[in-house]
Parts: sequence; structure tokens; C-alpha cells
Amino acid sequence: MNKSVLVTGGAGYIGSHTCHQLVEAGEKVIVIDNFYSGHRWAVPEAAILVEGDAGDIELTSQLMREHKVDTVIHFAGHIVVPESVTDPLKYYRNNTQNSRNLLEACIKCGVNQFVFSSTAAVYGIPEEQPATEATDTAPINAYGRSKLMTEWMMQDLADRPDFDDNFRFIALRYFNVAGARPDLTIGQATPEATHLIKVACQAALGIRDSVSIFGTDYPTPDGTGIRDYIHIEDLASAHLSALNYLREGGDSTIMNCGYGQGYSVREVMQMVKKVSGVDFNIIESPRRAGDPPELIAGNDLIRQTLNWETRYQDLEVICRTAYEWEAKWAEMQEQDQGKG
Repeated sequence: MNKSVLVTGGAGYIGSHTCHQLVEAGEKVIVIDNFYSGHRWAVPEAAILVEGDAGDIELTSQLMREHKVDTVIHFAGHIVVPESVTDPLKYYRNNTQNSRNLLEACIKCGVNQFVFSSTAAVYGIPEEQPATEATDTAPINAYGRSKLMTEWMMQDLADRPDFDDNFRFIALRYFNVAGARPDLTIGQATPEATHLIKVACQAALGIRDSVSIFGTDYPTPDGTGIRDYIHIEDLASAHLSALNYLREGGDSTIMNCGYGQGYSVREVMQMVKKVSGVDFNIIESPRRAGDPPELIAGNDLIRQTLNWETRYQDLEVICRTAYEWEAKWAEMQEQDQGKG
């Protein structure tokens, strides 16, 4: 039987990068996306693209049966933390309820391998660094809770006694993803993106007037928060490793996906200034509620379990590809406006 992979949210930032790697690896890829934040042009031409909602049980079941899907990689979801605080029900509908529906379709169709896009937000403000998979989960917003609830649903399915379908999953808890495909064919084009590196690149390009540093009095070497930044291509490759692991009979597991090293907000700002050659304006602002001083991935489990190898573990590479993509993306948008 020819196996295929159903990718939800495959037109989005992380989903599209993963789809390109899947196609290059010879996989048959079916993408379902409602284009809330994704783009048709980001999906590889060789993939089968279907416009629709990942929570549509009838549609996803039809795609699974028609294309003989053996694995689902589930990216579709909302990811803006401040929005999840002001509109939590939106996140429970799209991130939790839709995931539940997708899982139901998988069970109905006998698709028993599932790779899930989770988040380090499930840890909340961890007391220990680096955060490992054994660190207590204590999310402090609806985004983190909505993702953790999906992890629980998958675990409950995998733990059912007396079922022979052998449902197995991998949940990858992402840390801070940034950067773009080195050939600049795709990159982060999410309209409401609030990620630091993207925002800094926009400031360097004059799209923003300034960048704010929220908190300069943390107990860190330079007083600003420290985060674990991972290049998008390395994050995408982790999904291919997860797919292979499940196909080889690997057990269900939850793994952090980060480099295991952190950079401060000031270090990121200086690197974006270096790669862009622009000395943009930085505003020092008070801390934001809920921001941990430091968040770094303990990544021993993923490296040992998946034999995951990283190729872009360098802050300059991350920031340079992000800046070059942002410049290209701004130009693409200007051209589109000119046509209008």
C-alpha cells in the first residue's frame, strides 16, 4: 500500500516548511488548510492541497480513506498568546475541539500514527532550567492549556486497554522558532506574528518604528529574558524524524524541540542589527505578566530517541535568514498592492 501523510495547517509557517521537506523525501503529502493564516503559494506544488477545516470530521475522514493516509501531522491552530487571554474560547474551539474531531476521524479511519504540534507554553513559568519533559506542566494562558488538553486526549487514546489499533503519537513541544528556508522560497508570513526576531527584522526594514524590550531587570546576565531559538528548517526536520520513528513502531512520547541553549533579548537585537546593518530604535519597557526570566529546552530525549540532527544551530544563521526573508516578503506585499 502506498502510504501518504495528511498535514493540517500545511500552508502555514511551520507546516509549509515541513511539507517541502516531506515532498523532497519522497512522501505523498495531502494538505488541508482553511487559510486563516496560511498561504497557497507556500504549499509545494507536488502536494495535494484541499481547502477546509481540520475539525471537519467528514472531510478529513474522506481524505484519509481516499489517499490511504497512515499518519497525520497536525499543525493547524491559533498561536497568539495575548489573543488567547482575551478570547480563550476561540483557542479552545480551534486548538482543542478541532483536535478532538481530527482524532475522532483518525480512529474511525484506522489512522493510528499522529504527530502533534505542541508548545513549551504548557510549562508556564517553570521553576527549573532547562525545562525537561519531566518538568511540571502549568500553563498560564488558554493557548498553553488548549495544547496541553490535546496532549491529554492523545495520551488517553494511546492508553486505552483492550484496543488493537495501537494508536501512537509524538507531541513536539516547540520553543521559539524563527528563520526561513535558506533559498527564501518560503518563510514566516503570518499576518499577526509577534515573535521577537520577526519584529526586530521589521524594525530593521523600517516597517516598524521601534522594538520594545519587555523587562530589563530579570536575574539574567544582561537583565533581559533568555529564550531558546530554533531554526525553522531544523524544527521541520524533527517532524520527519518523528514520522519515521512512528512508522518503525516507536512508542508514544512527548519531546521538547529546541537547541538546549538560550540567547537574551539584547543578544537577539544586536544580532539582527549586525545582519541587517541597521541600528533601529529599541524601547525599554516594563516586564509583561507571565514572562519567565528564562526558558530553555532540555533536549536530550529528542536527540536520543529520534536521532535528530540539527543543521542551522547558529543565532546568526537564524537571524540572517529571517531578515532576508522579511525583506523579500515586504517586497512581495508591495508588488501585490501595486497590482491592486
